[in-house]
Amino acid sequence: MNFLAHLHLAHLADSSLLGNIMADFVRGNPSGLYAPDIVAGIFMHRAVDRATDSHPLVKEARALFRPEYRRVASITLDLVWDHFLSLHWTRIEPELSLLEFIDFARQHIEPHLCHTPEKFQELNEYLWPQRWLIRYAEKEYIGKSLNGMARRRPKLQALSGSFDDFLLQYEQLEQIFFNFYPQMVQSAKKNIFNVGSLSRHLTADITQITGN
Repeated sequence: MNFLAHLHLAHLADSSLLGNIMADFVRGNPSGLYAPDIVAGIFMHRAVDRATDSHPLVKEARALFRPEYRRVASITLDLVWDHFLSLHWTRIEPELSLLEFIDFARQHIEPHLCHTPEKFQELNEYLWPQRWLIRYAEKEYIGKSLNGMARRRPKLQALSGSFDDFLLQYEQLEQIFFNFYPQMVQSAKKNIFNVGSLSRHLTADITQITGN
């Protein structure tokens, strides 16, 4: 769900924007199904997800949610990270405006949609025209997005309640973001998430960066 963060990290790593953003719609081994650069982008997305899920600061953020909402906290946090990235974009990326970056990403993705999974094509019908990546900066839009997912998937009804914890823990989550996301930025710039170096360096480099 953290589309903006995945696109931004892909851009910093000079990785395929298309591969990184559509990775959640691709199951199994994508090799041979898409161009090599797109495949590499899919693998980068998965590497970013693994690094995020195991990161001590993300575990700390999950613990801020009440027990009844903790099982969906990872999904909520995906939107939370995009919220803070969209809201504070100029602090993270001062050389390129958010609008310019979104336009850049859209131009690189839309021409190739016909070769992507159908569900991903459907996502793009809303992602760009409804300006999701910009509206993520609004707290209310995060709540709307969580409520929408809860309605569509009854097993995830707890997402609606998790929005209250997002508001209650807003300042702590914001501080965690500013400690956590710059580390991901540095990892992307160092190509730690690239497939070729992943198995040898991911754990060691993340540990070195975090100091844990």
